[in-house]
Formats: sequence, C-alpha cells, structure tokens
Amino acid sequence: MTYHPKSDFLRVMIERGFLADCTDYQGLDEALAKDVVPAYIGFDATAKSLHVGSLIQIMMLRWLQRTGHKPITLMGGGTTKVGDPSFRADERPLLTPAQIDDNIAGIKRVFAAYIRYDETPTGALMLNNAEWLDGLNYLDFLRDIGRHFSVNRMLAFESVKSRIDREQSLSFLEFNYMILQAYDFLELNRRYGCLLQMGGSDQWGNIVNGIDLTRRVLDHEIYGLTSPLLTTSDGKKMGKSQSGAVWLNPDMLSPYEFWQFWRNTTDADVGRFLKLYTELPVEECDRLGALAGSEINEAKIVLANEVTKLAHGPDASLAAEATAREVFERGGVGDDLPTLALSASEAAEGVSLAQLLVRSGLAKSGKDAKRLIAEGGARVNDEPATDAGRMFGAGDLAEPVKLTAGKKRHALVVLG
Repeated sequence: MTYHPKSDFLRVMIERGFLADCTDYQGLDEALAKDVVPAYIGFDATAKSLHVGSLIQIMMLRWLQRTGHKPITLMGGGTTKVGDPSFRADERPLLTPAQIDDNIAGIKRVFAAYIRYDETPTGALMLNNAEWLDGLNYLDFLRDIGRHFSVNRMLAFESVKSRIDREQSLSFLEFNYMILQAYDFLELNRRYGCLLQMGGSDQWGNIVNGIDLTRRVLDHEIYGLTSPLLTTSDGKKMGKSQSGAVWLNPDMLSPYEFWQFWRNTTDADVGRFLKLYTELPVEECDRLGALAGSEINEAKIVLANEVTKLAHGPDASLAAEATAREVFERGGVGDDLPTLALSASEAAEGVSLAQLLVRSGLAKSGKDAKRLIAEGGARVNDEPATDAGRMFGAGDLAEPVKLTAGKKRHALVVLG
C-alpha cells in the first residue's frame, strides 16, 4: 500500500492494518480531508449479540468517529429476512420479525460501549433498513431498481460464483440480497448524505453494486472500503473459541471469559491484534508484539485488559485480570470465574463429572468431556480427574468446586 493519505482516518486504517481495498483512495481521501463524512456498516440481526468476528468493523466505526466523521450503524431488520449468501455453503435459517427485533435490541447494547450516539455533527446514527425495505412495492422496485442490475455481472461476483461452483443451491431469495444491500447504500446517500460503505472483504461485490446503483440513479459519487477477513495465525476464523462463539454481550459471555480469550492469543498474533483491537499507539503495539519468551505473556495481558476495557469497561477489565492472577498464579478460586449453579434437586440426584464439564462450557459434548478426561486434560480442585462417571452431590458442593480443562480454562460449580 503506497498511497500516503492526507486524512487522519485513512492514515489510521493503513497504519493499523484495517485496510484491504478501497474503490477510490484519492477521491475518498479528499472527501475525508474536506468535511465530515457519514459512513456506514450494516449488521444483520442473526443473533442476540455480535461476536468478536464483528469487532474489526466496530473498531473501524470507532476510529471514524475519533477522526472527526459520522458513523452510521445500520441494523438489517429488512435484509435479515433474506439472509446474506456471501461465501456461505448453505442458506441461513429464516427468522420471524419478533426474533429479528429481539436480536436488534441485544446488538444495540454492543455499540453503546464503542460509539457515541448524539445530535452533534459527528454523533452516530442507529438506523434500521426495515424503514425503507419493508414498504417496497415489488413491481415498482423491479422497474426502478432491478433494471440497473446485470445478472451476468452478479453471477461473476466471487461470493455467488463460489456457491454455484460447488453446485450448492442458491435460492432466488438469497440472490436478491445484493440488490437490497445496494439499495441500502442508495437510500442512505439520499436520506443522510452517506458517502462511504465499509465492511469485510467478502462484502466487496455488494459494496461495488451499491456504488454503481447510486451513480446510475442519483449521479452521486460515493465510496467503498473493505477490511481483511481475519483469521488467527493458526488459520482459525476470528470469533470462535474452543467452547463456541466469543460474544460481545456480557449476558452471553462473561467479561472474564472474554478477557481470557484475548489472554490466550497466540504469540504471533499479539502485535497485529493490539493494532486492530486497542487504541494503544502503533509504536507501542509493535514493541509489545516483538517481545519474546515469558515477556510476551505480559503483552497478552495488556491486550486482554485493553480490549475488555473497551467492551465492558475498566472495572470489568480489572476484575478479570485479578481473577486470572488469583487462579493462575496462586491456584485459588477467583470470584469472576464462569459459574454453573446446580439446583438442590439436581445435587440430591447427583451429576457426573462429564455432565458438569459440558454444562459449564468446558467441553462441547459428553464424548468431548470423556476424551478430555482420558487424555489427562481435566482437573477438579486442581487435582487430576480420571473418572468421567464420578458423581457430584450436595456433600461435594458444600464448597464451590473448581473445574479445569487444559491449562487455562476454568469454571466453578456451586449449589444454586
């Protein structure tokens, strides 16, 4: 990337590793240097929370606001009814309007931690594309908007081509998704003066469609910018851990478990993740990322602290670090560990160790729990566990029981 931007936003995007591609570097840079630029990212409401796979986009919106521009968070109340087929092997399950509204309510809570919503020139807007999509008349839409799309060109986009090449069915419903996303950009430009759409590099085709449509219908110049699709250095998709998705809402994943996910970052990813997910100066990110041996562990604690502080606040970050030090350095039981509460009736009947490992989230299934125990990876109160069928009753739970999987994953079992 040899372009040297005038605008603070593009400079940050390039320096910190956010930028994969842009439709017109110079045109966008001049717009950003001249005035406040409204820019949006769309988020479909497929779950009650976003996970860390979406955090790169949230951080882009945060930096946009910090460098003097206006973020628009667009909730996909309309597009979620269709489902984005981009690079997916199968069709998304269709959700009811009530489920979608419920999910949007959960997702909105995530943004409040990162972005300022107010009436100032750079105050963010929270919008829902159901506002303009739900009332569309199909025949009018086909005539006014559909005529601008070439099916030949749509079929050539990599996101669609990959699905067809694998001979997996792409429904007409899903095929319409890219037209609706393009129409979102047109409407945001018409209603709110939005000049830029951002997203992951898998959204490139959808973004380009929106730019072309807006040029044809309104004759306005607008821009697209994408971030790289992130995988960890060992090739795993960002956003997943051993025990499932790493959610951003604290009621779906405790701040301690969230902190622990970042503390477990592989050495090779530390510097890159510090630049993307924290606001530490780039030089400090490079310095911490270059540490070796046991010193890199302190860099991982800095990463975990900084990311957790942004997501859940400084108090949650301090509590998570204190719990981790208590658990790892002194072998104690921290107050902030994920906790499984058993009812009195369950304790009276007894629950097996394998079930406890599954229910506490330390194992995915009974089979996974048995394998963990057989390979010597499970401990109860820091003692090696060998019997998957060992039963835990009320007597065993007079004091909290600490379960451990591997070296770094812990949970408590208590009587509820």
